[in-house]
Amino acid sequence: MNAIIVSGMPAVGKTTVSKLLGDALGLKVAGGGDVLKEMAAEEGYTPGGEDWWDTEEGIEFLKKRKRSADFDREVDERLLKKAKAGDVVITSYTLPWLSDYGIKIWLSGSVESRASRMAKRDRTDEQKCREIIAIRDRENYEIYKKHYRIEFGRDFKPFHLIIDTDDIDERRVAAIALDYVKNHGKGSG
Repeated sequence: MNAIIVSGMPAVGKTTVSKLLGDALGLKVAGGGDVLKEMAAEEGYTPGGEDWWDTEEGIEFLKKRKRSADFDREVDERLLKKAKAGDVVITSYTLPWLSDYGIKIWLSGSVESRASRMAKRDRTDEQKCREIIAIRDRENYEIYKKHYRIEFGRDFKPFHLIIDTDDIDERRVAAIALDYVKNHGKGSG
C-alpha cells in the first residue's frame, strides 16, 4: 500500500487522525518528531515520553537543532525513505511537497477550532492557544518559505484530499480519510 502522508496547520488533529488511520489499516505511524527523537538518541540523548521536548535535555537538543538546517533535512530524508517504502502513515509539515510517493491528505481548520483542540489537549486557556497558534502559523510559513520555497498553508497542489476539520471530530475525519484511501490507495508508490 502507498504511504499516507497527513499534513496541516498546528493543532488540526494530524497525530490523532494518523494514529486512527494506522490502527484501521494495520500500519505503523511515523512523524518528524519521532525521527528527531531517533536522531537525538543517536547523538547520546535519552528521549522518552511525549513531554521529553519540555525537559532540560529535550530543550537542549532543540536548541542544537535550531543552529543548523541539517537536522530538518535529515528528518526529511528519513521520512522520504519511509514514504517510498510504503505501508506507513506519516505526519509531516513538509513531506507532501518533497515526496513523489504516497496519498497526501491536508487537514484544514480555523484558528478557533485548532485553539479549542489545543486547549483541550494541553488543558490550558483557549485564548493563550490562539496566540500560540498565530505565532506558529506565521513561523512555519516563514521557515518553509525560506528553506523549501513552500507556501505552507496556502499551496494545496500536492494534496489528493483536503478535509475541513471544523465541526467534526477526529474519528469522523479519520473515517473520511480511510474511505478515500480504501478507494484510491491500492498502488505501491
